[in-house]
Amino acid sequence: MSTAESPDQNELTAPEREEIDRWLAQFPDTPEGRRSAVIPALHVVQHNTGWLPRGRMDAVAEYLGMAPARVYEVATFYGMFEVEPGGRHRVNICTNISCMLRGSDEIVEHVEKKLGISLGETTSDGRITLKREEECLAACRSAPMMLVDEVFYTDLTPEKVDRILDDLE
Repeated sequence: MSTAESPDQNELTAPEREEIDRWLAQFPDTPEGRRSAVIPALHVVQHNTGWLPRGRMDAVAEYLGMAPARVYEVATFYGMFEVEPGGRHRVNICTNISCMLRGSDEIVEHVEKKLGISLGETTSDGRITLKREEECLAACRSAPMMLVDEVFYTDLTPEKVDRILDDLE
């Protein structure tokens, strides 16, 4: 992560503003339209910093002309946003009904044992944060599944999970 993308920075970078502007162009040029871009704007920042530090959320609020509290509400409501720092890789295992019926509990148990951590924790080397995915990831046909960073993995078995985790740096 470059200095320009440091999580401590409290301003949006020029590339972030450009990307947010592309999203803004899809909405009416009104205060309500600008607020409609909050989710894409938070995704832009999180993609660059790995999580959403408060100062970066303040910068999004200022750029979109929103109250900071409204941005925090969105960031903390949706499980896809990280408001705390975590590992270099985020492993989200879906535990919704379809995944659970097809073995996600066993996958969670296997991953916890392999990594030596529980859901919600980060490995001591800072490599992986393990999360329970609380929202359905819409891959029910190929359950159980998990999201690693921004990549979907489906039809999981303990052996397949081992290969995926072992490939993470």
